[in-house]
Amino acid sequence: MNIVYLGSGQFGIPSLEALAESRHKITLFVTQPAQPAGRGRKLTHTPAANWAFEKSIPVIETTDINAPDIVEKIKKCNPDLIVVIAFGQKIGVEVRSMPPKGIINVHASLLPKYRGAAPINWAIVNGEVETGVTIITVAEKMDAGDMLAQAKTPVSWGHTADELSERLAKLAAPLLVETIDKIEAGTAQYVKQDESQATRAPKMKKSDGFLDWKLPAEVLLGKISGFWSWPGASAIFQSQKTGKQERVIFAKAEVLRMANPCNGIPGTLDENLNVICGKDRLQILELKPENSRQMSFSDFARGRRISPGDRFNKIEA
Repeated sequence: MNIVYLGSGQFGIPSLEALAESRHKITLFVTQPAQPAGRGRKLTHTPAANWAFEKSIPVIETTDINAPDIVEKIKKCNPDLIVVIAFGQKIGVEVRSMPPKGIINVHASLLPKYRGAAPINWAIVNGEVETGVTIITVAEKMDAGDMLAQAKTPVSWGHTADELSERLAKLAAPLLVETIDKIEAGTAQYVKQDESQATRAPKMKKSDGFLDWKLPAEVLLGKISGFWSWPGASAIFQSQKTGKQERVIFAKAEVLRMANPCNGIPGTLDENLNVICGKDRLQILELKPENSRQMSFSDFARGRRISPGDRFNKIEA
């Protein structure tokens, strides 16, 4: 089939590779415009656009998929099907109703759970033991279209959102091609979502990652894993000796179960330089100081001569 692809993020690249090896053909890419990135603020194209450039596929970079000139360019491609993955724009009815085989989306959750912009992150933060990908039709209401296929995978304890995203992207690729084959053959089954089971996965804010050490260590680890690498689970390190403060983002940690209730103020480093939490303790393994590289906690502690009684303070929003 003739496919128009709407997408921007890295998440869709494995699916694009699978489509490139299939009998289907992508004739046009629509993606977000290039944005300044890095210290030099150099204009950087989206991962999807870079993939298309390498394959010599025409690319449209736009902030509005529904603009009349963009709609007309898509229409001229005569798409049989439109595929949407990590696009970042609301798609209007004119585009949705254009292709005869419809418009489908790859969503990184087991719908109807975790509708929204950040399903991978919130699945980890909320302690889900299983997640997956769902292929759905694109409807007026976000992530509420009919389901065509699902694939599941366990959520590994302590794995970051970046790591889980990579695994889900690979899981989605063969499922997408299989689903498109069924759509073409007329054998795809469209299943309504159970609205009573729907939950939300809203776009993340930096303040979501401000750690409250009164919470159990297990909950805090979920935030550290689920919010890496953005927005980051963060706190303010404070030396009791010098009073110096420094903002840090936590990259990896482990929960240390305590047989007895923890004594001490949450956020304080104990005699082994583990963080006292509302329940149990956190052993920090890796972190990233503000304006510095990611490093091991041992290197961080050595460089700042950390001692028991130093603490991580909650950032006030």
